[in-house]
Amino acid sequence: MRPRPIRRGSRRRATAETQREPVSLARVNVLSLSSQLRHAADPIWQAQHEHPFLQGIADGSLAAERFTFYIRQDYLFLVEYARLLAIGAARSPDLATMTRFAQLTTEILTTEMDLHRSLCAELGISAAALEAESSSPTTQGYTDFLVRTAAQGDFAELAAALLPCMWGYAELGQALAARGRSPDDRYARWIDMYAAAEFAELADWCRALVDRLGAGLPDCGRARAEQAFVTSSRYELAFWEMAWNGERWPV
Repeated sequence: MRPRPIRRGSRRRATAETQREPVSLARVNVLSLSSQLRHAADPIWQAQHEHPFLQGIADGSLAAERFTFYIRQDYLFLVEYARLLAIGAARSPDLATMTRFAQLTTEILTTEMDLHRSLCAELGISAAALEAESSSPTTQGYTDFLVRTAAQGDFAELAAALLPCMWGYAELGQALAARGRSPDDRYARWIDMYAAAEFAELADWCRALVDRLGAGLPDCGRARAEQAFVTSSRYELAFWEMAWNGERWPV
């Protein structure tokens, strides 16, 4: 809201000192919620762009065993991410949102997971071995956080928690595609999926949903949504680190 103009002669003249106000969530509310969330997590997102795992996908230098480990863990992640979206469909406040969440669930369980199955087959991983894969500590922690937030948080927290994966992969995919096609065909096809206009449209829809939910949130609700978004962003970065290091349980 624009400030009211000060009339001539008013005894309450504005000065440079009185116009300065401390930054607070009330001031941040002039931003869309998704912009607020992205700003809060910007250092984490920048670290993702610079991560050696993604740099290796772009230039084709990533060791196959690291990519294989990532694909196996990401397959497990997608199972639980689909569960999160299914909970989102059940908790949706209107029919249009419910329908879109149901469509997204189907897309994850078919199109995206089919890509992973195809890549695993090329990497010599059987369907049985893929289904028998166990979650690493980071995969387990991230998926537990997402499903718990979906079940126990408010709907804005649910939407904010799922946004970093969808929005982040679209942003990363487009950035990697802009560097030219990866010399490794497997990595190039992976980039193609997340750089696609269809995937960007899904991310845009999710951002719009977060903004629509944020428009009616009090400061405490926006703070909870921000915490969920930042936590998921940290897990996204941790997931690349997990894949780079081949993280396993100690025992």
